Amino acid sequence: MYDVITVGSSTIDVFAKTKFSELIKIFDSKGETDFLAYPTGSKILIEELEFTTGGGATNTAVALARLGLKVACITKGGSGANMAKVIRHLKRENVDPSLIVCSKEGRTGYSIILDSLEHDRTILAFKGSNNHLKFSEIGPNKLKTKWFYFSTLLGESFKTLEKLAKFAEKKGIKTAFNTSEYLAKKGPNFLKNILKRTEIFILNKDEAYLITKEKNIKEILKKLLKLGPKIVVVTDGKNPVYVSNNKIVYSASPHKIKVVETTGSGDAFASSFLAGIIKKGNIDFAVQLAFANAESVIQYHGAKNKLLKYNEALNIIKKNPVKILKESL
Repeated sequence: MYDVITVGSSTIDVFAKTKFSELIKIFDSKGETDFLAYPTGSKILIEELEFTTGGGATNTAVALARLGLKVACITKGGSGANMAKVIRHLKRENVDPSLIVCSKEGRTGYSIILDSLEHDRTILAFKGSNNHLKFSEIGPNKLKTKWFYFSTLLGESFKTLEKLAKFAEKKGIKTAFNTSEYLAKKGPNFLKNILKRTEIFILNKDEAYLITKEKNIKEILKKLLKLGPKIVVVTDGKNPVYVSNNKIVYSASPHKIKVVETTGSGDAFASSFLAGIIKKGNIDFAVQLAFANAESVIQYHGAKNKLLKYNEALNIIKKNPVKILKESL
């Protein structure tokens, strides 16, 4: 019996850092938009090039395993060297890769991460076989777990998430769902088959607006909770995080720390929040654990490099907890 099975994408991530980029800010009626720009017709030298594994399913699986949970991962890729690297990494992290689907005709996802002057990132993402996971390829008899963690999948794979959500409901398995802008743009009706079966729904404020069309955080939380989740978590970068269980609104602001690169911080936060709920059933603790791990990740390059072990996270929480405010919804 697993504590959690993560379901989502897997990729090879390539981090490319160069001095020859410019950050361009454009202001219009929609607000500020930042663009990462490179000169055309030029050969641009790369200062640093780093290859790691990534993707929502593998990032969260490793985070959960390091926090002491028994974890398996469901994702789909090719059968060549790239997926072999993903599997080797998961095994080293004590994540069971036996549920991964490797297709001879498929291709493993691949991402190129371009660093910006403000340490945010632009990602060039090739989805490969991540969008072609079939429910029939998984083998329902192997899905013995207490929780599913769903990250974003598109196309045929999203239909598989819907089937897994129904399977989870039937088997008494709880589901955490971390959506993305891709899915949020499609609106609440598109997501309803998963959301009405979701225990914990995690998303950022921009995604929450796309789903609810609300800007006030309490109205956002109320509308999202009405869609079915028991707990809603709304993140907002360096701004406060809000959590509600339909009774209380919890809010907490991140510490002021030096940010090196933000890839994987959302996965670290979401998976660690789930781990906190699994371990103690307590939103306060889940928020503390989520901040500790996400803030560790953003101080280094790579989505997995500085994910914390459980005792490391507890020490950080003890030394430097975030302040959590509470008010009624």
